[in-house]
Amino acid sequence: MDYLTIRHLHIACVVLSGSLFVLRGIWMLRNPAMLNRRWVKFLPHIIDTALLTSALSLAIISGQYPIAQNWLSAKLIGLLVYIVLGSIALKRGKTKLTRTAAFIGAMTVFIYIISVAVTRQALVFW
Repeated sequence: MDYLTIRHLHIACVVLSGSLFVLRGIWMLRNPAMLNRRWVKFLPHIIDTALLTSALSLAIISGQYPIAQNWLSAKLIGLLVYIVLGSIALKRGKTKLTRTAAFIGAMTVFIYIISVAVTRQALVFW
C-alpha cells in the first residue's frame, strides 16, 4: 500500500471510531442496554486496531515519529487521555454525571487530536 491509500484508511478509521464512540456515548446516556449488544463489544476493537496500524504505518513510511515531531507527541498524549476518558465514560464511571463529564472530556480531546492532525501544530488553540 502506498502512503495516500494508508492515509485515507486512517482517516476513514478516525471517522468510524469517532462516530461509533458518539453513538455509544448517546446509548450510555439514554439506553445503556444497547451497549451490551455483541457487535458493539467487538467492532470498536477492530476499527481501533486498523486505526492504530495505519497510524504506525504512516509514521514508518513518512519517517515522522513522536518526540521528534512535537505534533505527533501531542497526538499520542491526546490519544492516551482520550482512551482513559472514554473508558470512564463507557465503562468505569460510577455515576451518570461522572460518565457524562468523561464523555464530554473525551469528545473535546478527540476534537483536539483531529485539530493537531490537520494543522500539525501541538498548540492549536493558542
